[in-house]
Amino acid sequence: MIRHLLVTSVAVVAGLAAPMPNPVSPDFNGKRPIAAADTVFIADMTWMEVRDAMKAGKDTVIIATGGIEQNGPYLVANKHGVVLEAMTESIARALGNALVAPIVDFVPEGDIQPPTVHMKYPSTVSVREDTYRALLTDIVASYKTHGFRHIVLIGDSGGNQDGLKAVAAAQDESAKKGPKVSFVPEYYNYGDVAKFLEAHGVKQVPEGLHDDFGITAIMSTVDPDSIRAKQRKKAGKFTINGISLSPLKNTQKWGQAIIQFRTDVSVKAIRAARK
Repeated sequence: MIRHLLVTSVAVVAGLAAPMPNPVSPDFNGKRPIAAADTVFIADMTWMEVRDAMKAGKDTVIIATGGIEQNGPYLVANKHGVVLEAMTESIARALGNALVAPIVDFVPEGDIQPPTVHMKYPSTVSVREDTYRALLTDIVASYKTHGFRHIVLIGDSGGNQDGLKAVAAAQDESAKKGPKVSFVPEYYNYGDVAKFLEAHGVKQVPEGLHDDFGITAIMSTVDPDSIRAKQRKKAGKFTINGISLSPLKNTQKWGQAIIQFRTDVSVKAIRAARK
């Protein structure tokens, strides 16, 4: 019995070590066997769902860049990714013909050695500008290959903008009669968000943190833990820039209003860019 178990174990280990056979290539035109999920995020879709969504008219893909960086004592390092989760879904659904690429989290955040800007603080991940642009170039090329007709680049952080603009210009020029590649700077409108809030009576007094009410409000609609809501309430720190975040439901309502404001601006710009 023991000898049988040993032989079986050896066989199993040997099997694990053996090279796996190449997977069978699925029939590209095969019928999807189950209903599609209701999502615009390509990373959360099967390849068949993406294929069928494109056949149904979703010919635009949004490539968004965020960043992993220090954001003060209250907001998670993936602040821009959380914001983009809300914003890209809202924009894609408002457009009606768009899907969202996986968010690009690794962007220039300062020199790595010696560290500058955000790289002075733990949690931050930075890449060189040429690395960032090369990554974007390959991502754009991938979606060109898959047949998207309009590839939209947006960035949620100031340091992302130049690279997005340069890559979009180069890829659009190289496309000739192919897909349209557009950088949409109108998306990055935090200055206008501040004016929008002030026009509605929300006037902030900056505390010197890499944080503000508008971003915090958007993040609260996605995940209150990302703004450390419970911990801040317990510590009596549930404010930002002189604005109370309590009750949370009110902050989330502001977040939804800001999302809608930014969506309207972005959708208008994306449609104009496609012409």
